[in-house]
Amino acid sequence: MRALALATLLASLAAAPAAAEITRVGPETSPIASAVVVPAGYDIIYVSGITPPVTNAGAPEGTPREFGDTKTQTIGVIERIKAILESQGAGLGDVVMMRVLLVGDPALDGKMDFAGMMEGYRQYFANAEQPNKPARITSQVSALVAPGMMVEIEVQAAVKPK
Repeated sequence: MRALALATLLASLAAAPAAAEITRVGPETSPIASAVVVPAGYDIIYVSGITPPVTNAGAPEGTPREFGDTKTQTIGVIERIKAILESQGAGLGDVVMMRVLLVGDPALDGKMDFAGMMEGYRQYFANAEQPNKPARITSQVSALVAPGMMVEIEVQAAVKPK
């Protein structure tokens, strides 16, 4: 009887469909996805808006020099996000949605440095080492939590449960 029950269980497990994969929609040449479809059964990790670390402690407080330019701030923020995701058993390749907030750069007459942000972003997404791309929005805002901060990024990641 036990052998029959075990055989039935093993057969049902073998017949179970494999977990569906995440689908990223959009042109191959784009560094972001037009949409990302996360099938049922994935765990979602919500990472709050993360701001940049101080990169130049000797710079005047509250200036962009204290945190670096937009590219430097983007790299610092993504590194912080990477550490948060890794602490949860995930990685940047699991990011499915990203919201980027940029403050205007004084060096660009108050316009956001989209190109600088993209230089930092491309080091982590849509490249040979990590080809996955999240859906993303990038917006210019008037200010962030501290003067001199020009980048804040929030992400959601999706991982298969263990």
